[in-house]
Amino acid sequence: MHIHILGICGTFMGGVAALAREAGHRVTGCDAGVYPPMSDQLRALGIDLIEGYGADQMALNPDVFVVGNVVSRARLPDGSPKFPLMEAILDAGARYTSGPQWMSEHILHGRHVLAVAGTHGKTTTTAMLAWILESAGLQPGFLVGGVPMNFGVSARLGGWGTPNRPLFVIEADEYDSAFFDKRSKFVHYRPRTAVLNNLEFDHADIFDDLAAIERQFHHLVRTVPASGRVVFNGLEESLARVLHMGCWSEQRSFGAAVSDFTAEGEADDFAVLQQGRVVARVRWGLGGVHNQLNALAAIAAAEHAGVPPAQAAEALGAFQNVKRRMEVRGRVNHPQGDITVYDDFAHHPTAIRTTVDGLRRQLARRGDTGRILAVFEPRSNTMKLGTMKAQLPWSLEQADLAFCHSGGLGWDAGDALAPMGERAQVGGDIATLVRLVTQAVRPGDHILCMSNGGFGGIHQQLLDALAIETRPA
Repeated sequence: MHIHILGICGTFMGGVAALAREAGHRVTGCDAGVYPPMSDQLRALGIDLIEGYGADQMALNPDVFVVGNVVSRARLPDGSPKFPLMEAILDAGARYTSGPQWMSEHILHGRHVLAVAGTHGKTTTTAMLAWILESAGLQPGFLVGGVPMNFGVSARLGGWGTPNRPLFVIEADEYDSAFFDKRSKFVHYRPRTAVLNNLEFDHADIFDDLAAIERQFHHLVRTVPASGRVVFNGLEESLARVLHMGCWSEQRSFGAAVSDFTAEGEADDFAVLQQGRVVARVRWGLGGVHNQLNALAAIAAAEHAGVPPAQAAEALGAFQNVKRRMEVRGRVNHPQGDITVYDDFAHHPTAIRTTVDGLRRQLARRGDTGRILAVFEPRSNTMKLGTMKAQLPWSLEQADLAFCHSGGLGWDAGDALAPMGERAQVGGDIATLVRLVTQAVRPGDHILCMSNGGFGGIHQQLLDALAIETRPA
């Protein structure tokens, strides 16, 4: 089969392309802004990439066009279509489908799908679960919205020769599938094991309120068979409401004192209890209560695939996390204390707070009194709309200083951060932000950069600027 993917350089669609190529299909694709690293990764797989969405791509004559949710029927100011290829597909009556639908029909069918959903922690928990199953010798396929460092790739088909059904672990996003299919992506995945990590309001560009997202989550629950398992966070009232709408599968909770799976101890060294009895212990390099909860979710899901909790916990001891999750991008040596620069994907206020708090706890445990300088970019559609701007001071409480990139926002970041007083500064471009941070930094500081995009390469720019600042005269 020849598939042509519109929006191929997105994280999800790039993963679909890699899986399709591995499955033996011919894959081509197009995007606006075909650039490294995704372009290099895809070309290395033998995938031809085309810049833009020109209607002349109809000449490729693929068996089906796979349409990413970046594509729409939007018009430019002059009235011409923003995506001429999509208009040509519709005019010609050519076959087209969404990425999640194609995944469902050509990759996931016939497999035991383990889907990890939630507002936060999807990528990390998906990577944890895939690693647990891999360590157990089950050779799972997976599609992760990041690069798990244990695997070095974001997607693979996995083994087909495993006992019973072959396994596939997928990050289950609640964002919509395509402009012609406004259902959440995860509705297509038909999981046998579903993880509901947490749930709060997000994606204000497509959801009116939390109740609208809860309905989508219940659509996911409806697709889990009676022999399946729903693993859910017992601390979340929103998930309790989802399950109250109806659940026809085995349920396993985690996190709350009365949950099936709970933890005792610090986030980097804790006992795992199953219905009050210690069954395992996790010792690893990750910190933060959020990662402790992610681990419990992964352990509960892996058990449904036949991996005992003790074996799962042992595997997590070798888990290396995902790129861009508290990833150390570099250190600048200073005789009075090194300056460390981190990269993290956090972009929702709750994720920002959790990430900063996790770093604070990690530093406290090792007796590090260095300051945390939080540098962040409100880049997601929800943040750009300003829907959650009032939560930003709360999200940054544990940071000593905060620096916000305000370029492209339709709201005043300075006003939103005013409750923080002199602890917060705003820069309209990357160069200004780098200057503000380098002027404020001290030896021993920890600079935590947070964005769901590339953030203009600020990490390396900071490291370069700091190296100049600290160079001996």
